[in-house]
Amino acid sequence: MRFMKMHGTGNDFIVLEAKGNEQDWPSLAQIMCHRHLGIGADGLLLILPSTHAHVKMRIFNPDGSEAEMCGNGIRCLVRYALDRGLVPSDGPIRVETLAGIISTWAMGDVVRVAIGVPRFHPSQVPVRWEGEEPLADIPLEVGGHPLRLFCLSLGNPHAVHLLPHSLEKFPLGQIGPQVERHPLFPKRVNFEVAEVVDRGHMRVRVWERGAGETLACGTGATAAAIAARVKGLVDERVEVQLPGGVLRIEWDGEGEAFLAGPAEYVFQGEWLGPTFPLDQKGGKP
Repeated sequence: MRFMKMHGTGNDFIVLEAKGNEQDWPSLAQIMCHRHLGIGADGLLLILPSTHAHVKMRIFNPDGSEAEMCGNGIRCLVRYALDRGLVPSDGPIRVETLAGIISTWAMGDVVRVAIGVPRFHPSQVPVRWEGEEPLADIPLEVGGHPLRLFCLSLGNPHAVHLLPHSLEKFPLGQIGPQVERHPLFPKRVNFEVAEVVDRGHMRVRVWERGAGETLACGTGATAAAIAARVKGLVDERVEVQLPGGVLRIEWDGEGEAFLAGPAEYVFQGEWLGPTFPLDQKGGKP
């Protein structure tokens, strides 16, 4: 099984052309993405034919769960497909995902993505919330830490906590998994902690649903910028600094949000390993 290892601002993926090669993808994602027993990645990215768009994307997290959308992953998929002639080289490249048809534009190793119109209704995120506070300011205490969550969907669910300072000191490894699996979120959630530097710059860390803390998350960076924009803290165009690099976000406050950033190759290889799933301790069940 031939694969390509790619990353977008440090968010790394195993890319496979899956046509005619059916597998137990959730189980395969668990072992292939394992950092010690597999290739190691934040997700398994499948390229499939589509009857509705130029190409179809499926993405599986390291725990075997399937994600609706991935902003960094779709950029890697588009560059891979473009470089191999799987999609046309002129005009927008349309990608079918579980979150709908996504339009993208490639300019060398930089890919711009139309992430979509953010959704804020509780049933759209989804979030179990009937309180008086809006979804832009949900109070939640986790592990002794008081949070104020801005919840939204970009095809996948997000909860953003804006910090006044000390982004590095926030115990994301402790708080992140508790927020991800909190009963408030029936489909779990991606959790972002963000700090506004000025009206054009932010710093963000992300705990990704099914993957843990990653070096970058495209939809997470976009969600954080949208949260700050709604609160009047940033302008329409924002550079978001993540541990793995910089992503550029655009949102006019009403319509579709856009994300731009690099998609880069790491290495290619042939997978000869096992296809069994892992148990909680990282061994064969």
